[in-house]
Amino acid sequence: MIIRAQIHDFDAIKQCAELAYEPYIAAIGRKPAPMVADFAKLISEKKVYIKKDGEQKLTGFIVFYPIDTWMHLENIAVMPTAHGKGIGKELMSFCEIQAKVLGLSQVQLYTNGKMHSNLAIYPKFGYVETDRRIEDGFHRVYFSKSLA
Repeated sequence: MIIRAQIHDFDAIKQCAELAYEPYIAAIGRKPAPMVADFAKLISEKKVYIKKDGEQKLTGFIVFYPIDTWMHLENIAVMPTAHGKGIGKELMSFCEIQAKVLGLSQVQLYTNGKMHSNLAIYPKFGYVETDRRIEDGFHRVYFSKSLA
């Protein structure tokens, strides 16, 4: 089950982000933006959702929120020990369902151009590359998925 994160989930979310994005530090040359996000603020703004296993341990999280007519998927991370279990796909589907519930037309996201696995996986989930640009010193690749 996916539920809204609470402040007591902060440490587990932060740990998940650190473990999920740590392998990209060398390629990017610094910590990826999701590793330094203000998770306490995002949790308080009710933008973070978590997935736990049967033992109530966090296996992944997702950050998203509506902007105009679309849902912005800000961050998604899965614990390395939970890779290959469909958790990322489940979290993305949850985001898309929430967007549909709100009557939004699409989900948009971006990833770092050096995160080659992300560049390969988003198209498999129906996302189409829409832009590439440098922002805050990061090479970002933008994707969107129509929900129509």
